Amino acid sequence: MSGRVLHSDYMYWAKNQAPVRYHLASSEVPHFAMSQWAIDPAALELDGASRYRYPPLREAIARRTGVTADRVVMADGTSMANMLAMAGLIAPGDEVLAEHPVYEPLVAAARFLGAEVRHFARRGPVFALDPDAVKAALTPRTKLIILTNLHNPTGSLADTETMRAIGALGVRVLVDEVYLDAAPGERTAASLGDAFVCTSSLTKVYGLSGLRCGWILAEPVLAERLWRLNELFGVAQGHASERLSLMALQRLDEVAGETPALLARNRALANAFFAGRDELEVAPMVHNVTCFPRLKRGDVDALNLRLRADHDTSIVPGRFFGLADHFRLGVGGPTEMVQGGLDRLGRALDTVA
Repeated sequence: MSGRVLHSDYMYWAKNQAPVRYHLASSEVPHFAMSQWAIDPAALELDGASRYRYPPLREAIARRTGVTADRVVMADGTSMANMLAMAGLIAPGDEVLAEHPVYEPLVAAARFLGAEVRHFARRGPVFALDPDAVKAALTPRTKLIILTNLHNPTGSLADTETMRAIGALGVRVLVDEVYLDAAPGERTAASLGDAFVCTSSLTKVYGLSGLRCGWILAEPVLAERLWRLNELFGVAQGHASERLSLMALQRLDEVAGETPALLARNRALANAFFAGRDELEVAPMVHNVTCFPRLKRGDVDALNLRLRADHDTSIVPGRFFGLADHFRLGVGGPTEMVQGGLDRLGRALDTVA
């Protein structure tokens, strides 16, 4: 599929769904309440002045990710980081190679920029990233490879050796790593060489989506080019948000708090649920915040409608990621909500599948 687009079908759908009690469509952990820190508003310097490339925040991101500050570009969330990175890497008519299933806003941004999008397959139920499959799908026209790690929607982790092999293919690689911190001990692919351009934020794993604190990690010459694009698109980030983001990064272990234990509990609940449901095929959750079950019989959209109408529960239909017989399910919410949602999913499967 090619041609310039001016919107994301998934983001419009996601933002216009009626709220439900059992929100298994969520793809992040519970929000962190910064109000518990009793922040003095004077510390935010709400004076309207732009803080050019706010060095303290840039340096804090560099320390957290293990790169030098000249490789860090700030952006308004991972979504804007991805847009900036692609705007600096591709031009109209360029070919990009994206994984499939794929997070739709990534390819929507590429098509907005005039790129022709081709795909290589990640095979279920594990959806592991296979460097040989990527290599086989490359053409002489490929200018950029687009990946997510952890994979969105499946949560599959690509290890360092896999990423290194893809970085050796001779094509620049954009990696959305917004979920990577859910896998303890994993490091950004930006540490593996200049072939990689990596994006992330404080959103999915830390519950700080309201800050819109995103970033790009890239080699210094490219990073400078992306800073100049950032000036074109947004001039500068909101300084109050920059100040709050710096506070969060300085106390990120406190922000994370019990989230790793929460995710471990919820993954165990989900794995036990899946083991008892013959209607579904899905790999066991290991590091994931989300997973991507296949519905063996029945219609996923009908299942979602039944969940909403009868069970106050939601999932994300897999058609938004390119596989209509799958659905994305998130386990980042409070444990009682996840358990209640799984119970109701089971009841809906009994009647729909």
